[in-house]
Amino acid sequence: MYPYQYDPRFQNLFPPGGGQGFPSFPPGGGQGFPPQGGAQPPSSPPPAFTPAPKLGSGGPSLYAVDPGAISGCLYRYTYIWPRNGRPYWFYPTFVGRRSVAGYRWTGSFWVYAGVDVNQIREFQCV
Repeated sequence: MYPYQYDPRFQNLFPPGGGQGFPSFPPGGGQGFPPQGGAQPPSSPPPAFTPAPKLGSGGPSLYAVDPGAISGCLYRYTYIWPRNGRPYWFYPTFVGRRSVAGYRWTGSFWVYAGVDVNQIREFQCV
């Protein structure tokens, strides 16, 4: 089992109580990590494979990710290709108007994190 572990490397990713695209992040509670809504991280690591992007790694995408589309990935292993940075496994537990929150796989354990949907180039849930 891979329980939630606090990792200080991710403490400044999202300001408590709000920020750009995060009107009330984390959902349900200021500094409360893990979130108070009962959402728990997965009890196992993500799949061992890496999905292939459908858009390809060519030019930049002109469209933002729709929160309604990513809501279909709630509580499912989801691979995220961000607009900047390296892709990663994510386990979404909350989708807001402009953000998605859940657990991000560090390579060793899950940490609670979130991302503005405009920062996601592509995603795929399995």
